[in-house]
Amino acid sequence: MPTTTTIAIVSDTHMPKGRRELPDQCVRVCRESDLIIHAGDFVETSVLEEFRSFGPPVVAVHGNVDSEDLQNWLPSVTTVEVEEVRIGVIHDSGPSKGRLERMLDLFPDRDAVIFGHSHMPLHEEAGGFQIFNPGSPTERRRSPFKSMGVAKIDGSKLSFELIDLGT
Repeated sequence: MPTTTTIAIVSDTHMPKGRRELPDQCVRVCRESDLIIHAGDFVETSVLEEFRSFGPPVVAVHGNVDSEDLQNWLPSVTTVEVEEVRIGVIHDSGPSKGRLERMLDLFPDRDAVIFGHSHMPLHEEAGGFQIFNPGSPTERRRSPFKSMGVAKIDGSKLSFELIDLGT
């Protein structure tokens, strides 16, 4: 019987800072997933440990504001293979102009790339290659809402969904 793998996708948590905390829905989605991907900017190691405490394995890269320890422990770029799908993960994908093509050039043998940095949710696809930014669950900046993502993988099929976590 085929099974679908569910991946919780988060980036730019920027914690601890003030009274900032992960929304309950974000925690629930992470706990219910088979894998968590974090595209950087945890800020402190305690936040990575919080994600690890949710249960599923965590695949992560460091971001530009992560602590020195996180920058030493986590790669700047990684790839995760789930079923028949290969996903690249990077924090900063560069300017919006030419992003899809640039990510395809940087990750030519991947099916998708997950990234963060801008706090702006984004999903684009061309020729079967996808890029996805889950936004931020804690700091929306210019985005109309806080957000995260979920990926579903069934064999070689990959789909992304953006989750609105409110303002």
